[in-house]
Amino acid sequence: MVQFCKGHLLKAMILAAGFGTRLKPLTDTVPKPMVPILNRPILEHTIHLLRTHGIHDITVNLHHLPEIIKNHFGDGKDFGVNLHWSHEPEILGTAGGIKKAQEFLNGEAFLVINSDVVTDCDLSKVIAFHKAKGSALTLVVRQGDSPEQCDPIEVDADDRIVHMVGTSSKNKPDDTTRILFTGIQVMEPEIFDRIPENKFFGTTTDVFPGMLADALPMFAYWHHGYWKDVGTIQSYLDVHKDLLDERMEGGPPIENNNPSNGHLTQPVLVGKNCKIADTATIGPYAVLGDNCTIGNHAVIEHSICWQGVTLGKNSYANQSILGNGVTVKDKQILDKKTLAQ
Repeated sequence: MVQFCKGHLLKAMILAAGFGTRLKPLTDTVPKPMVPILNRPILEHTIHLLRTHGIHDITVNLHHLPEIIKNHFGDGKDFGVNLHWSHEPEILGTAGGIKKAQEFLNGEAFLVINSDVVTDCDLSKVIAFHKAKGSALTLVVRQGDSPEQCDPIEVDADDRIVHMVGTSSKNKPDDTTRILFTGIQVMEPEIFDRIPENKFFGTTTDVFPGMLADALPMFAYWHHGYWKDVGTIQSYLDVHKDLLDERMEGGPPIENNNPSNGHLTQPVLVGKNCKIADTATIGPYAVLGDNCTIGNHAVIEHSICWQGVTLGKNSYANQSILGNGVTVKDKQILDKKTLAQ
């Protein structure tokens, strides 16, 4: 097992190669890591979280529309980190993607996090927990809102993982707890020996069950703070409401450009160079990206507008998401709609 030095900082991998299928049509032309949360790409929120906990060397796997992501973040210097890109011409799955990044990650324990979660998880405590337990694998978990939401992972009273999908229930304790995996984990480099090269391979389905069968020490770290998987249209709207309500602390600084014109019902976030008519009504729970135009008597509430959106006069948007450059005609009513160019 790897011995950690005091203050030693791990490398990290952000899993960002997915298609964002459940966010279509928004992700047809915008890769999921670039989907904005409070007017910043979701990947920027993840990078900020890692940097906050002293993790600066980061690799990111890419597949869908990779150049858009790379052109925005570059080498990471503008975001206070060192970014390494791992492009997958053919998508490899979670474990396959980790294997492809072996040269960057190898030699010591490393942290892996999904790119589509928004959380205030204390990664420093996760790493310390992993070290203290002498764990081969530490999964950050939380209670699910319902039994159906929980993953097929069970832990005993000592938070040791004792059962996963695809493994035998032999010798499993009678008293176990089903849990929700957050997509955050710390791994030892020995895991690379369990993953074939250039093959689609999953962690929870193909790798972790074998580690459990071999009786390796695998533990769950409980996260009781904020966490949201931004994988669906509804969760995308929900995370904005949560963040506007300040239910999560410690995110990247957000620039609000609330104009003097228009009727604003807080909470509202307005980007740069927006043109809002005096008779327009914005909010509550409305986000406008940069360069939006809101016409006379238009109303937008509980909705997210990306950059360059235009709402015509007397239009109405509720529980809706409007992608970059979308134009809503005069007197058009949008209720629970998602539009993209």
